[in-house]
Amino acid sequence: MSDATIFALSTAPVRAAVAIIRLSGGDCVGALTALGVTDVPPPRQAALRRLHAPESGALLDEALLLRFQAPHSFTGEDMLELHVHGGLAVTQSILAALSSLDGLRMAEAGEFTRRAVVNGKMDLTAAEAIADLIDAEGGAQQARALDQLRGRLKDQAEVWRRQLKTMLAHLEADLEFADEDLPGGLGQTALEGLPGLSDALAAHVGDKRGLRLRDGVRVALLGAPNAGKSSILNMLAGREAAIVSARAGTTRDAIEVAMVLDGVPVTLVDTAGLRAAGDDIEREGVRRAEQAAEQADIVVLVSAPDAELPSGDMKQRLAAADLRLANKSDIDPNTTSDKNLKGALAANDGSCDIALSAKTGDGAEALLARLGELVRDKAGLGGGVLVTRQRHAEILEDVVAHLDAAQHATALELAAEDLRLAQRALGRLTGAVDVEQLLDIVFADFCIGK
Repeated sequence: MSDATIFALSTAPVRAAVAIIRLSGGDCVGALTALGVTDVPPPRQAALRRLHAPESGALLDEALLLRFQAPHSFTGEDMLELHVHGGLAVTQSILAALSSLDGLRMAEAGEFTRRAVVNGKMDLTAAEAIADLIDAEGGAQQARALDQLRGRLKDQAEVWRRQLKTMLAHLEADLEFADEDLPGGLGQTALEGLPGLSDALAAHVGDKRGLRLRDGVRVALLGAPNAGKSSILNMLAGREAAIVSARAGTTRDAIEVAMVLDGVPVTLVDTAGLRAAGDDIEREGVRRAEQAAEQADIVVLVSAPDAELPSGDMKQRLAAADLRLANKSDIDPNTTSDKNLKGALAANDGSCDIALSAKTGDGAEALLARLGELVRDKAGLGGGVLVTRQRHAEILEDVVAHLDAAQHATALELAAEDLRLAQRALGRLTGAVDVEQLLDIVFADFCIGK
């Protein structure tokens, strides 16, 4: 870690009432002195001071100062916060003044949090949680980020690591202290817990709900042309996001609309009608609709009495749709002379989950409620610990591979090496890789060398 004192604008670079400039490092007090502050306030006491340009002495601003003394700070180093007026000229002049001072430099992206991790103020999962908290668009993302910031994922990882350390310690005891009075088959007994631990980790590897919550849930509206998908999109979005026309095939490309549903960011995707398209453009629209279905977390199949359902391969592919809507429930069979339409309206095979009229809004509340249930389920709300980044999943996958290798090892020595590799890999999750902790467990569990 560099010895330089770093600084950065911590608030958005826009005009505002207040802007905050943070410094971290050993030269925080020196920087204040260079800015003309002779009466440096004590730590953790706010004080109003005037800031001057180091060279000319020109007044830059009146700022509220807050000092934090190491190690009692966010980064674990001496820190300083300058609460200044949020005008662009003010913030730029102060940043320029700080840049002119020896020993100070502009912080790199994420460097404050990086220093906090290096100085032991937080682990990697907490650092990632801060980034997720800043990027949170919905209440569910906010709650999950706060859970991780409070150490929920870290605590679970520590439970797994303790289990691994205990297994490895007992295995090492069997190998290294064979002449001591130890229980017979101690090493083999330790390995009996591997299948359960491996299954628990593998379940988290395959659980994508945390990734969905962090990235948002994709909902694709699919169905035949003229089923009313665009009208449903507009109804859910609360605005005219897609062109609506009575002519079938109006939508040729996928249209995406972002919204928040039950605290979860959701991307609604309106697609081209699924049918045996005639021209090249419509065929490409159908291909993109099928692609949207494959990439979606939730597929909503929309049907209507005056629109044919997809047939053949398309029908089979959409049979597993998460939600089936029967749109245009406002059409009265007594007011139409179309015999086919009358027959379609009279038919009730129970194949739909919700009857809806995007025109009148009937069924909209039921649709939102059901869609909210699906979104919450896909995002894992109310569940246990979830991995929220691909990095987490890859690390756990690596750990599971080492555990499986240990189960199939032909010798205890090989199994011990696989457990060491698994423990080291799991340590990468939080950034805490043990050096020598096994002997503590060995001597705590068994009276070796007494």
